[in-house]
Amino acid sequence: MKIVVDRDVLAEAVAWTARALPTRPAIPVLAGIRIQAGQDLVLSSFDYDVSAQASVSVSTEQEGSALVSGRLLAEISRSLPAKPVHLTAEDGRAILTCGSATFTLLTMPEDDYPALPEMPSAAGSVGSDAFATAVSQSATAAGRDDTLPALTGVRIEIEGDLLTMVSTDRYRLAVRELRWTPARPDLSAAVLVPAKALADTARALTSGAQVSIALALPGEDGHTGDGMIGFEGAGRRTTTRLLGGDFPRYHGLLPQTVNATAELPVAMLAESVRRVALVAERNTAVRLAFSPGQLVLEAGTGDDAQAEETIEAEFSGDDLSIAFNPQYLLDGLTAIDSDTVRISFTESGKPALLTGKPGPDGSPEFRYLLMPIRLG
Repeated sequence: MKIVVDRDVLAEAVAWTARALPTRPAIPVLAGIRIQAGQDLVLSSFDYDVSAQASVSVSTEQEGSALVSGRLLAEISRSLPAKPVHLTAEDGRAILTCGSATFTLLTMPEDDYPALPEMPSAAGSVGSDAFATAVSQSATAAGRDDTLPALTGVRIEIEGDLLTMVSTDRYRLAVRELRWTPARPDLSAAVLVPAKALADTARALTSGAQVSIALALPGEDGHTGDGMIGFEGAGRRTTTRLLGGDFPRYHGLLPQTVNATAELPVAMLAESVRRVALVAERNTAVRLAFSPGQLVLEAGTGDDAQAEETIEAEFSGDDLSIAFNPQYLLDGLTAIDSDTVRISFTESGKPALLTGKPGPDGSPEFRYLLMPIRLG
C-alpha cells in the first residue's frame, strides 16, 4: 500500500472511525483501525456493537490494506504538521511520513479482524443540522446507569414523516419531534438506540447536508438479535446495535392540563440558577417561589451557606413553590432552542413541563418534564 492524503482529511476520517474503538477490546485486533487503499481510502473500526467507516479521496500509488492501532493513529494524525501525508505499508509495518516527521507502526493480523456488518435497508433521510439539534435535545434526559440499559438509550418512534425521540432517567423526561423524509411512507416502528453513540454520530455528521438513516428491525429480513440502526452522510457511515428491554410508557406522564404557567428569558433564569446553586450541597435542591411578576430562587438551609435571588417573571396562576435538582433544571434550560422558556405546572408536588417557542403547528417541538424534589 502506498498513498498520499491531505493531513486534515486524514485526521477527520481517523477521528470519525476511532469513535467505535472499544475501551477494553474483547480481542486485540478490535483495538485497530483497518486502512484499505483503492480508488478511495477507506478506514474502518468495529467492536461487535458499533461499526464506523469513513471514505476519503486520496492519491493511490499502490493499493493495499493494513490494520494498525486505532488510538495511536488518532493521536498521531491530530499532531501532524499541515503538509501532505505519505502512508505506506509492507512487511508488517505501516510508515507514515508528514513533512519532517516519520512514524513507524506495527500492523496487526488482518485475517483475525471481523467483517463489518452490512448497512441495513434505508428508512429515510433528514437534514443533518436539524438532526444533530434534535438528538442533542432528546438525549438530555438519558440515564447513565448501565444496570438499567433501557434507560441509557433514546427511543426513536417512526410514524410516517414524523420522528419522535425520547429519553428518561426516571427523574426527567425529554421528548423531541422532528419531520423527516421516509423511504417508506407507511413505516411504523419504535427502536431504542444507545444515547451516547447516537449523540456522537449526530454531531459528527453535520459536515454533510443530509443524514440517511437505515434500519433493521428484530426479525425483519431474517435479522436476529435486537436489530440494528445505521447512519450515513458526507462519506461517513456507522451502524449501532439496538438496545433491548422495555422503555417506560411515558405518554401518560405529560400533563394534559395546567394550573399555572411562567415565562422567563432562558439565559437570565439559567444564570440565576447557577449563582444560587453555588451554596447548594450535593444532591440538594434549588427552591423556586413564583408569584405574579416575579420568581424568588433560594438554596441552602439552617446553619449552611444560603443564597437568594429575585428576578422578573411572567406568571399566571396561584402562588406556587417548587424545588428542583439544579443540574437537571440547567440541563433542560440548555437544551431549549429558544430565547424564552415556558414552565407549566399542575401543582407543586407534580412534575413541571419546560418548553420553548411553539413549532410550525403551534405546539412545542421539544418538551422537558422535570420531577420536583420534595422538601421536608
